[in-house]
Order: sequence, then C-alpha cells, then structure tokens
Amino acid sequence: MTTADVRSDDARGIAGVKNVDMKVEVVVIPVSDVDRAKEFYGSLGWRLDADFLFDNGFRVVQFTPPGSGCSVQFGKNITSAAPGSAQGLYLVVSDIQAARDGLVARGVEVSEVFHAGTPGAQFQPDGTSGRVSAPAPDHTSYGSFATFSDPDGNGWLLQEVTTRLPGRIDAAERAFASTADLASALRRAEAAHGEHEKRTGERDADWPDWYAEYMVAEQAGTELPT
Repeated sequence: MTTADVRSDDARGIAGVKNVDMKVEVVVIPVSDVDRAKEFYGSLGWRLDADFLFDNGFRVVQFTPPGSGCSVQFGKNITSAAPGSAQGLYLVVSDIQAARDGLVARGVEVSEVFHAGTPGAQFQPDGTSGRVSAPAPDHTSYGSFATFSDPDGNGWLLQEVTTRLPGRIDAAERAFASTADLASALRRAEAAHGEHEKRTGERDADWPDWYAEYMVAEQAGTELPT
C-alpha cells in the first residue's frame, strides 16, 4: 500500500457518517521525578500551562512547545509506562540549525544535525551507523534531524520541514504557527525569488504576489512557482 493509497482511503469516509475533527492536543510522557522534569521542560522555553496537585496524590503538569498545537503532560498517577520509554517524539522546525543552537544555548545536550544514510537511522541511538553528520543535501524537507533526551531518557527528535507533503495542510486553513516560522518562510521565498529573477533576467515588480504564491504552495505541498 502506498502513501497515496492511504490518503485516498482516508478521504473517502463512510456514507451517512459525519466526520468529526479529532485533534491531537496532548501527549503523555512518563517521568520518575515530576519536579525535575518540570525544571527541564521549563528550561527549554516551553510554556507552562498547568500544574495541578490533588489530595489523592494525582498530579498533572502540562507544557507546550513554542508554536505547537500539541502539548505534553507528565505527573504522578498519570501513566503506567516506564519512565524514559517515550521515544521518537517529533518536534518539527523550519530551521534545524537555529533550533539546535537555541537548545544548546539553554544548556541542553543535543546531537549534531544529521540526515539518515539508511532508512530509519533517525530513530536509532545517537552514534550508531546510518546517521550522516550534516543536514540533508540541499536541506531537503523532512530530511534533517537532531536528537535530545530529557533527564529520564525520553527521546525527542527535531525534524526540519519546509515544504509540506500534499494533504498535510488544509487548503482553507493555511496559517503560520509563529512569527519565527513566518520569518523563515519569507527568507525561503526571498531566496527562491532571487533564483526566479536570475532565470528571467529582469526585476519582478510583482514580487509580493510571487512571494505569496510560493509560501502558500510550500505550506500546502503543491507545485512551487519557478
């Protein structure tokens, strides 16, 4: 079965059944020391949304990464999973090097930026074969990674995504999650437009329209203008 088959099957739905939006908003991660985990995730610059403690010992702490529509929760009596067993937790970024540099500046131990020399190498432990030290050639979207872990060993995976695959973004709801994402998109559009003007050999007075077309197509995963 191909990815195209999957998207096609999902889109068909069932006659007479109303599709209801189901948005992943929270992922639970298992930790052994709630206060230590709270200090770590706060040090990343993530927003603390809640820290509720109940008389029966139940405690839930929630953080949200910058620009994310999904949060993480941890606490006491919240999961039976072994601390550190959450692995391959994706953090999608528009600039992998800037994201890594920001984490390092906050004192986080992060792997070097790499791309997978063999399929799935991004999910293998740091230092194993298959990882090629360097961003993906030409910074191919979805191809560059970096990894880090929290104090319990829960593993996070930074992935650089610039041009989305078709179907990931609703064409009617295109938006940027943060000013940083918008700024990165503008820089990519500027670079692409510069190549466009080199090809045409003339200045493009309608560059705002070209920028807009490029940025919309990049987000939606449709054909980019040239």
